[in-house]
Amino acid sequence: MSNDDIAIEFDNVLAGYGEFMILNNLSLKAKRGKITLLLGPNGAGKSTVLKTLFGLLKVRQGSVKLDGKDITGVSSKALLVEHGVAFVPQGRNLFGQLTVYENLELGGITLGMKTARERIPEVLERFPRVKERINSAASSLSGGEQKQLEVGRALLLRPKVLLIDEPSIGLSPLVVADVFKLLRALADQGTTVLMVEQNVKSALKMADEAIALESGRLVLHKAADELLHDPNIERLFLGGAHAAVAAVATT
Repeated sequence: MSNDDIAIEFDNVLAGYGEFMILNNLSLKAKRGKITLLLGPNGAGKSTVLKTLFGLLKVRQGSVKLDGKDITGVSSKALLVEHGVAFVPQGRNLFGQLTVYENLELGGITLGMKTARERIPEVLERFPRVKERINSAASSLSGGEQKQLEVGRALLLRPKVLLIDEPSIGLSPLVVADVFKLLRALADQGTTVLMVEQNVKSALKMADEAIALESGRLVLHKAADELLHDPNIERLFLGGAHAAVAAVATT
């Protein structure tokens, strides 16, 4: 992997909560303009990678780089405004009593209200159903519409890097397919996507690269299409990743 192709790099990163470390000297790389899928059992450190990259968790040791620049310790606000990193976390993170339009305005507040309002129409063109509900309270939207609104709010910032955690939770297969198509289109247009997703096989079909974690360490990094057809794939996200890696090495 050429250094010119690397958007995200973790180098021996130690990070966690209080005295409990989740990432244990983790080193990984994600390519620019590609979708990289993080795999692994619960507690492997997948969501922690996203939170650490976005400055929500302190790096205790090691470094995090973005496009070759050290961003270790940089605040979430600076990452958003100055470095073009947007984060769509798990669950619903909307202002339920505010309208769709008002939620979009708030999502673009760091841009200034004038710029945010100028960009809202281009975001709504990607989400026709959300556009139809522009004056509805966010709490009245379906789960799929709410997730689309969250992604749309992040896209207002025209991010260079999009971090997205479990986008398919609570969504129908059709809505999930639409979200995945959107992520694929964003990557094809140059956005780097780092993603955690429980719907592993569907995610692998549209991702470029896959990284498997176990106990906060990288145990496998392969092209997504190669991993999709690997008979040991189940073990990489249900546990036993080291055993799966050994099986892969012998096939």
